[in-house]
Amino acid sequence: MFTTAKNVVLAAPVDLSKGFGDFFGSIGLTGTGLVMKGVAAVIAIVALRMLIQIPGNPKHALRNGSVGLGVLFVAVVLAMYGPDLFSTVTKAQ
Repeated sequence: MFTTAKNVVLAAPVDLSKGFGDFFGSIGLTGTGLVMKGVAAVIAIVALRMLIQIPGNPKHALRNGSVGLGVLFVAVVLAMYGPDLFSTVTKAQ
């Protein structure tokens, strides 16, 4: 009643014989992209820690909270647009 296909291809084969370089190239990350994502992740962790440790004094809490949100915004922009922002620096001649 039901027929099934014997050869179902879910994804095209990819040659990863050169190791990590091929793997990260296949997902769209180069060495520079990995460094940018790592730096953005560290900055995001610092920003979240700043937001968690807001003091009880309202004046200092507002200042530290706004700085934490600003740092978190910088981390998000760096994660999303970092390779584009620094492409002129890495491809200098």
